[in-house]
Amino acid sequence: MKHAALISLCASLLLSGCGFHPLYGSQGVGPGAGQLFASIYVEPVPNRVGYELRDRLIDLLDSKGDPTGARYKLKIDLTVDTSAVALQSDSTITRYNYLLKADYTLYDAARNVITQGHESTLSAYNVVGSPYASLVDQQDAEKRGAYDLSERIRLDLGVFFAKRNAS
Repeated sequence: MKHAALISLCASLLLSGCGFHPLYGSQGVGPGAGQLFASIYVEPVPNRVGYELRDRLIDLLDSKGDPTGARYKLKIDLTVDTSAVALQSDSTITRYNYLLKADYTLYDAARNVITQGHESTLSAYNVVGSPYASLVDQQDAEKRGAYDLSERIRLDLGVFFAKRNAS
């Protein structure tokens, strides 16, 4: 028991000395981090997966989803690639990989580029005997991909704002 407490104390002392701080904590991007994220308007993204991505980002950023009064605008170009990865001996496809790629650009109110980046995520789904079950599995893979991409983009934006505020 004493060893665990000693190890925990040593680890916390080492981490405090290296400048580590939580990105979204009170020492993260600053007390206005929530306000920065909320001031980002996420532009509409085409198709159902784009809708899922935008909707999830609006929730994560706690944004209004309204361009009025937005300090920043986030534009996302989404690319979808589906590829067969598992075949049965009769050449029937049984599994697909679902790759989502997002190129995003954050603009200020004057349409100057503030930052840009690229994120991608891979999910997969099975093709089963029931067409309905296969469709549901495909839509679930799309939704998982959109959710993962939105988390990655939010993290990128958080890192960007943290670095910008640190300098």
